[in-house]
Amino acid sequence: MAEALLEIGALCSSVRGPAGRHAVLNGIDLAIAPGEIVGLAGGSGAGKTSLARAILRLHPVDSGSIRFEGREIAHLAGKALRRIRPRLQMVFQDPLAAFNPRARVERVIGDPLRIWHSLSRTQERQRILTLMDRVGLPERLLGRFPHELSGGQRQRVAIARALATDPALIILDEPVSALDVAVRAQILNLLLDIRETSGTALLFIAHDLAVMAALCDRLCVMDAGRIVESGSPDRLVAVPQSEMTRLLVAAVPKMRF
Repeated sequence: MAEALLEIGALCSSVRGPAGRHAVLNGIDLAIAPGEIVGLAGGSGAGKTSLARAILRLHPVDSGSIRFEGREIAHLAGKALRRIRPRLQMVFQDPLAAFNPRARVERVIGDPLRIWHSLSRTQERQRILTLMDRVGLPERLLGRFPHELSGGQRQRVAIARALATDPALIILDEPVSALDVAVRAQILNLLLDIRETSGTALLFIAHDLAVMAALCDRLCVMDAGRIVESGSPDRLVAVPQSEMTRLLVAAVPKMRF
């Protein structure tokens, strides 16, 4: 494997609840190479989203290491943390909840450009149009609000917004789970195209192994806050070693005639 873009070691995190602190991540080890697509699978409550949010520093880190582009970020704060934001982006599970409902598509995509890039109004508009074209959205949607878009269109806007800062890594949390089969295939093809054209690495979070096997170079399976198994999609599906992996394989629908 090439030198790791993201390298996580012995990462632990917990949250406070009515009965005290509860561990959500228990010694996570994970590495992602530049341009690699890694799938993170597991059942509900396994800790997948908690890990994503910990990487982004949206969730507290109790102990362990998160190295991104050669720099330790597990305990960064303030301006030092802000400086890594453009290179590390996320597409959230519910894009409608992640957007400002009062902002039209042009502003949703344009906000990162205004925050991170010094562009003229003409340059900004051209960059927005380029991003729209890249994710397969027509210019006529720029004036619409998020609630006026279909689920697939909202996911494409979310991906365009993530791409606006030229990130090295995009984390995608269940980006196709709420989409129909045809739109799901379009989004997966878009993600493959992004990797091929820009070399962006992807951490793809889901629970559907069939979808992940079609996209990912490598799969990691989580259960109870730990990574219990990892390997190539073919190997994990053919010869699952952990109970969680066996459950996920058994849940893949099989066609019957």
